[in-house]
Amino acid sequence: MENLKFFCKDKLMRAPARRPQKPIPNIDANPSPFHGVNMKRPKGFPFADKAKASSGLPAEHGADSARGFTLLEVLVAVVILAVLSSLALPGFMKLLPNYRLKGAARDLYSNLQLVKGKAIRERGEWAIKFDIGGNSYQIVNGGPDGKYSTSDDNVVVKTVSLSEYGSGLRYGPGGATRKVGRNEPISSSVTYPGTRVIFNSRALTPGTLGGYVYLQNDQGGCYAVGTWSSGVIVLRKWNGSAWE
Repeated sequence: MENLKFFCKDKLMRAPARRPQKPIPNIDANPSPFHGVNMKRPKGFPFADKAKASSGLPAEHGADSARGFTLLEVLVAVVILAVLSSLALPGFMKLLPNYRLKGAARDLYSNLQLVKGKAIRERGEWAIKFDIGGNSYQIVNGGPDGKYSTSDDNVVVKTVSLSEYGSGLRYGPGGATRKVGRNEPISSSVTYPGTRVIFNSRALTPGTLGGYVYLQNDQGGCYAVGTWSSGVIVLRKWNGSAWE
């Protein structure tokens, strides 16, 4: 019994002293500067960048990702663009006259539609007067009395110059060998009597059974714009052998 008491007393004397516990901080009383802040995860992962570097690919956040173009790369791109432009320019210049001729023909077609609509709405005569020598045409209304035949009060609304389209655009049959709808040679670039077409309030063309205006460019292309006796406006293109 004495030995047991001695053994217990010896264990108690040898037992280490308990360290004092640190007080638990009060988060509510002393909030952290990052408490409640929405922390964003950075893009990319370090191990992914290491994997790219080991495979020879540039890391997402490495120095290679911010590298720009070298002077040699820029010069090569400029040379390629210059070569492509030099190859495409001749073809474009060859097609340009036909585009301009087509645009002039469409503008004349639209102006005929405009004159026709104005004559109906204003219940008076409107006309287009063609000037072959001046390479132009004028849009004219009948004035206060609504009659084109009384030329004293006619008003010129617009003048269109064919020369402004470029590519040698002018009146003429070009490479066309016959009239629209007739197997006859084209003797005149404007087949309307008096070189003008008049629309009345009923959308008809008095004084003519129809006619055409032929336009050409310096490459022999030709378009025909005209009207039927019923007032219908038509546009035709010479394809080298026939009208379409």
